[in-house]
Amino acid sequence: MISFNYEIDFGLNDEDKWSQWIEQAILDESCKLGEINFIFCSDAYLLELNVEYLNHDTYTDIISFDYSVGKELHGDIYISLERVKENAKVFGVTLENELGRVMIHGVLHLCGYKDKSGSEKKLMRSKENFYLVKRS
Repeated sequence: MISFNYEIDFGLNDEDKWSQWIEQAILDESCKLGEINFIFCSDAYLLELNVEYLNHDTYTDIISFDYSVGKELHGDIYISLERVKENAKVFGVTLENELGRVMIHGVLHLCGYKDKSGSEKKLMRSKENFYLVKRS
């Protein structure tokens, strides 16, 4: 089950369409959907989590907490809408496009993808692009 939670004044248009897209990506990655919670929040909210749980005193657009069991995906994906809006401006894309990129990025982490090394980042970006095209 995919759920969308809002700690800010925001709401996704057509949550069912977003859920179907995410679930199909999970299946394409040979994983099974367990319970994934997307939590949309502010910079301040996400910074507090970043400091408390990851010891990083920096703003970020996303933090994924992975509770998966094998290939059954479970997790909480926190997304700063402020960062996503800023990144959309910086990269010259729509808010919906950048939001999709960040959301699928979190799901890909739950699928086991990392983004620490250059080659991992390249693969992650390739996967993000692949699923963004499928969403269009």
